[in-house]
Amino acid sequence: MDREILKRPELLAPAGNLEKLKIAIEYGADAVYIGGEEFSLRVAADNFTTDEIKRGVEFAKERGKKVYLTANIIPHNKDIDEYERFLREIRGTGIDAVILSDLGMFEVTHEVAPELDIHVSTQANNVNYRSAQKWHDMGAKRVILAREMSFDEISEIRRRTSPSLELEAFVHGAMCISYSGRCLLSNYMAGRDGNGGACAHPCRWKYYLMEEKRPGEYMPVYENERGTFIYNSKDLCMIDHIDRLIECGLTSLKIEGRVKSEFYVATVVAAYRRAIDAYLENPKEWKPEPTLREELKKVSHRDYTTGFYFGRPGGSEQNYASSSYIREYEMVGRAEDFDEERKMARIVQKNRFFKGDEVEFLCTDGTFFTQKIEYMTDEMGEEITVANHPQSIVYIRTDAKVPKDSFMRKKKEVNK
Repeated sequence: MDREILKRPELLAPAGNLEKLKIAIEYGADAVYIGGEEFSLRVAADNFTTDEIKRGVEFAKERGKKVYLTANIIPHNKDIDEYERFLREIRGTGIDAVILSDLGMFEVTHEVAPELDIHVSTQANNVNYRSAQKWHDMGAKRVILAREMSFDEISEIRRRTSPSLELEAFVHGAMCISYSGRCLLSNYMAGRDGNGGACAHPCRWKYYLMEEKRPGEYMPVYENERGTFIYNSKDLCMIDHIDRLIECGLTSLKIEGRVKSEFYVATVVAAYRRAIDAYLENPKEWKPEPTLREELKKVSHRDYTTGFYFGRPGGSEQNYASSSYIREYEMVGRAEDFDEERKMARIVQKNRFFKGDEVEFLCTDGTFFTQKIEYMTDEMGEEITVANHPQSIVYIRTDAKVPKDSFMRKKKEVNK
């Protein structure tokens, strides 16, 4: 592969279910990663049946996009035989690659489904060029780098590995306090295997100290009056550094979040799509667009950080005050259709909104516009002043066309 091809990176989005897959692609993703009902590290996601995988792949292929299937658990003996059965079941679905972290599952895949590309998961903790090259020599098409990597380290890996090896890295989403997800806290504290897809997120809990000769006497390590959150990492956000991400040689820019909402997927994918396209259109003159960072603050998130990209982080990368998400906006509806003659958008309501509210419509091309609701009706055409019933149909008169699958969002008002 010519290295110049790497200048146009893939935007890779999470898809926790079939609907999120469609939204990710409609909002600009080049590829999506999904989980089957087994072997995925996100059991909290809806995940895909074999039939849904086929339908998702068909939707993606019709639009020239790719689908990767995660199977990146750390398997025990009993899992290996089950994986072989699972692989035989899904190999005909049309997926483009499987994402693996285990050498045994790697070997099974080569034997059972040699036509499938293999991507080596971030769970395999690849942080140097020798391990990345070795995976490639064994047949891996892509290595997903550990989160604990700087720009300089990624650039060196790119220089010292085969041009045909694809490199992928996370650019947005939740961070772990463990080494690229290999954490035993959940197993120990909650009996839920984080490396088997059932993480209870104990890194977000409150913690106190107890001296062994004073059982029951809990001594808080205060950051504020509510306690401390010493393991609570901020969220990764690299929207202002698209130039560095592309120039260091990454093939694929990955967004975290298979358990996040459709609204989250749409907003984040759209922002990164716009940033990447703007850079590719004029690399020499590209500058971060402040409005895109503001867009990313409209989804549920923690404070943002650049992680390890600019070097080993210090204490500021953790949020010691709270484990709560920042939720300044809420998604209140999604557009199903638009009547050009009446200038009325057909909205499936998600959360309550009122006549007189100022809302924003996020469109599938990543742009948005503000609209004050001055006239709306129920499904029967009766004028209403409040949309109160989730999943009900509401018609809203708008000044501009609202494309299908646009999301309607509203800034939260504490006292309303």
